[in-house]
Amino acid sequence: MRANEITEILDRPISQELLARDVARLAYVAKDATPRNVPIAFTWNGTEIVMCTTKNAPKLPALRANPAVALTIDTEVHPPKILLLRGRASLDVVDGIPEEYLQMNGSYQMTPEQRVAWEAEVRSLYDGMVRIVVTPTWAKLIDFETTLPSAVEELVKRRAEREQV
Repeated sequence: MRANEITEILDRPISQELLARDVARLAYVAKDATPRNVPIAFTWNGTEIVMCTTKNAPKLPALRANPAVALTIDTEVHPPKILLLRGRASLDVVDGIPEEYLQMNGSYQMTPEQRVAWEAEVRSLYDGMVRIVVTPTWAKLIDFETTLPSAVEELVKRRAEREQV
């Protein structure tokens, strides 16, 4: 997929709405060669999905061995809105708490006092984190109004052909 095609999809209003959400599902291949799919908080910086995790997270050796990933960001309403992304994860070990981690957890409902307590707890627990950064190399938006899954698109096409006979 060409970069301009990815940009066009990611710039759509529905994609921007989805990229502003809190949680994505990160799919990768584990070290034992079995698939994994985990929910993870993220932030979109305009060109990359940034996720943060502990330095001892089980997913890190797997991502080092095979950085190919897929992400799903979706809604829980009908019709669902779904943004599918693929790319390669790059890992950046950082000291302290990355600013993105504090941003991506900023939309959870907390009182100002709870926020202060949460941030103090985070800073006391982590001496560092790993930023998982994914630049999309493929994207598809499904909104079930203007875009459909490819298999459903094929069924619609076949039905139209049958109806012309």
